[in-house]
Amino acid sequence: MKVGQNIETERAGWTFDGDVADTFVDHVRQSVPYYDAGHDLICQVSDYFVHDDSVCYELGVSTGQLLNKLATHHDSKPEVRWIGIDPVEPMIEKAKEHCAAVPNIELYTSDALTYDYERADLIVSYYCIQFIHPKHRQELFNRLYERLNWGGALVLFEKVRGPDARFQDMMVSLYNDFKVRSGFEAQEILNKTSSLKGVMEPFSTEGNLGLMRRAGFTDIMTIMKYICFEGFVAIK
Repeated sequence: MKVGQNIETERAGWTFDGDVADTFVDHVRQSVPYYDAGHDLICQVSDYFVHDDSVCYELGVSTGQLLNKLATHHDSKPEVRWIGIDPVEPMIEKAKEHCAAVPNIELYTSDALTYDYERADLIVSYYCIQFIHPKHRQELFNRLYERLNWGGALVLFEKVRGPDARFQDMMVSLYNDFKVRSGFEAQEILNKTSSLKGVMEPFSTEGNLGLMRRAGFTDIMTIMKYICFEGFVAIK
């Protein structure tokens, strides 16, 4: 099944592996509203949390676009360590190419659930945790909260479900309209939806807030919202 940008996948078989990394940036920019604006907002928010000696993480770094922007945004703080992790080797290889000119970026092929995190001032997850199985999600949030320094932040962007069936129907329809305006064919939209069955499992806004609160976060704010896409900042 074709889903755009010459990416082919199977029903309930979406993967970031293989050749997906070659056209991933174009695909996600066409799929996610305000994708680059979200990057820019995260860079601005990071000013409140990144210090000269900070360790900062991005989970699901993919091809390194956001991590490169963050490190460049803070180029006056060359001792900051920017660490990107991703379980998909081709994504990390692309990220290494993209970030080769930035010496304080480290990239590792690893699972966010098992990675041995150092103490951090900032952890960013940009549309990543929605692909982690729900049974493991609370465990991950618990680990991230524990590894943040006091006053550090988790910046979380996720696709979200509606709070009830009526709003969910509205969100699906509005998002499909967005994808048509972005240039996707109707069959590509249906194919992508089919490929994500059992692979991507978004929670509602309240579901994500519950995960963060149970982990220990109490200071949480939405910083960006468009239809079924939402960005949060949670401060320890």
